[in-house]
Amino acid sequence: MADLLRRSGIGTWLNKKVVDPFVEILSRGAEPKQLAFSAALGITLGLFPIVGVPFFFCVLAIAMLGTSINAPTVMLANFVITPVELSLIIVFLRFGELLTGGSHFPLTSDALKRVLTGKASMEIVQSIVHALLGWLVMAPFILGLAYVILVPCFTILVGKFSSTVSSPKRDDDDDEVMLKEI
Repeated sequence: MADLLRRSGIGTWLNKKVVDPFVEILSRGAEPKQLAFSAALGITLGLFPIVGVPFFFCVLAIAMLGTSINAPTVMLANFVITPVELSLIIVFLRFGELLTGGSHFPLTSDALKRVLTGKASMEIVQSIVHALLGWLVMAPFILGLAYVILVPCFTILVGKFSSTVSSPKRDDDDDEVMLKEI
């Protein structure tokens, strides 16, 4: 399988676009909790059910949160999660329909024909609203679950790939100050 990936160029592309940047991020010795939050944020925003919009949300989040997140990690997580985003659009749509009690948007060839001819414009708007509502309700749970899963993963990975040795944290309360008597 690995040989097939190398011959097709997929393995080289995957290494260049995903693995190498990920290892570079890890080797800089960033805080595992910051990396986990950044990746969880990139994943959550990357699952937004309108194609192309997650990139702009990630840029906005990076601009707003500044140094409290790791920008390359947010963008890499957004990039990696894109295929999953496409597959979850229908899940968010159906969940939004369930929340509102709205009618199911038919996913048939006839519905596609109506969309292309402009006869289903209100149904399209309604389905987009349902998908957005489904994502909005699920986003905090996705963020929290991804963070909880990623903290131990990044703790291990940063320890393995970090090129800098971090000094142990000291508890200043245990230090004694000795005064010299004159």
